[in-house]
Amino acid sequence: MELKVKIIDAVIEEFNEKGLKFTMDDIAKHIGISKRTLYTVVEDKEALFVEAVDDVFAAIKESERQIIEDGSLDILEKLKRILIVLPEKYKTIDFRQLYDLKSKFPRIYAKIENRLETDWEPTYRLMEQAMEEGKIRRISLPIFQAMISGTIEYYLSRSVLIDNKMDYEAALAQMVDIIMIGICQ
Repeated sequence: MELKVKIIDAVIEEFNEKGLKFTMDDIAKHIGISKRTLYTVVEDKEALFVEAVDDVFAAIKESERQIIEDGSLDILEKLKRILIVLPEKYKTIDFRQLYDLKSKFPRIYAKIENRLETDWEPTYRLMEQAMEEGKIRRISLPIFQAMISGTIEYYLSRSVLIDNKMDYEAALAQMVDIIMIGICQ
């Protein structure tokens, strides 16, 4: 396994266990390398998060592509799945712990916000198709996007899920159910 992949996997496991409090020593020990070797691959803890965020979003985009190309799914099922897509590899991430990220690593949080707010074209195409087929009512796509992005950003920037003892996946599924009821014909 490539060292960078091992490092990202270790970041996710350490994050799930310790939240943002994990250290570079924790990562090095986790994968059995020296801290010096770790620093030849990544500059610092913030760089670790940048790598992990990029990896997660690349996997999400690949999963979205697979959903869109899946001929066995109808348009509404594709929409539901694409809106809550979470690649299998990342289902173990405790996204609820990310609320500290905004204050401790604002640059990383801004990167996540940007990724949530961009590259909606595949979803827009599905939405347009669903509207043309009469499966959903005509709605403003930018408003729809703002609702989804805003809710996800709310989940990630506050402790609301932890406070209400909800996991991230369940909260996403409930959000999509509510929205789909509102837009379906």
